[in-house]
Amino acid sequence: MSTNQARTTKTTSAFFAQAAISFGVALLGLVFAALYMPGDAWMRAFIAMTTLFLVSSSFTLAKVIRDNQEDQAIYSRLDQARVDRILAEHDPFREVA
Repeated sequence: MSTNQARTTKTTSAFFAQAAISFGVALLGLVFAALYMPGDAWMRAFIAMTTLFLVSSSFTLAKVIRDNQEDQAIYSRLDQARVDRILAEHDPFREVA
């Protein structure tokens, strides 16, 4: 009666490698630009600090989004299990006293 489908998405190794390489290239480009941009040392230090903050908050945002999606999947599975149990226990031919 239940069509429980496990919705698992697996990341391929090629996609993981592409994401890691593109992140590394972008980060290296930003670090290179911060080191060799014209201006005072305090301006380069500000760009480096901003880069560090941007990278750390990007990881935090990705983790929060992933955790939220996992929580939604768990609640969905729990709700489906409750509905399945109620339907399994329901007897339409039982007389109400």
